[in-house]
Amino acid sequence: MPKITAYDQEGKEHVLTGAAGDALMESLRDADLVEATCGGAASCGTCHVYLRDDWTGKLGERTEDEGYMLESLEEHVEIKDASRLACQITLSDDHDGLSLDIAPQI
Repeated sequence: MPKITAYDQEGKEHVLTGAAGDALMESLRDADLVEATCGGAASCGTCHVYLRDDWTGKLGERTEDEGYMLESLEEHVEIKDASRLACQITLSDDHDGLSLDIAPQI
C-alpha cells in the first residue's frame, strides 16, 4: 500500500495511504482534497495535481485525453510539466513515497 504525501492549497501536509490498483484520485477524494466531479473520466479537471520532485518521470506519460483536459484548463489555472490528473494515475507499490501538490480548483 503506497504512502502518498499531498499538500493542499494552503501548504498543509496530508499523509494518505493508497491501494495498489486504485486511481490516485480515489485516495485524494476520500481525504476531501479533490472534488473528482466526473468520477475518473478525465473530463472535469477537478483532480488536477502537480507532482513533486522527480515523480513526473516515474508515472509514465499523460494519456491523450488527459493532455486535452489539461490544455482546456490553461485559461483558469497554471499547467506545468508536472501537471497530471489524479484519475489517470493507477497506484502501485512502486508509488510509495509519492509527493504532490493539489492544484487550485477551477
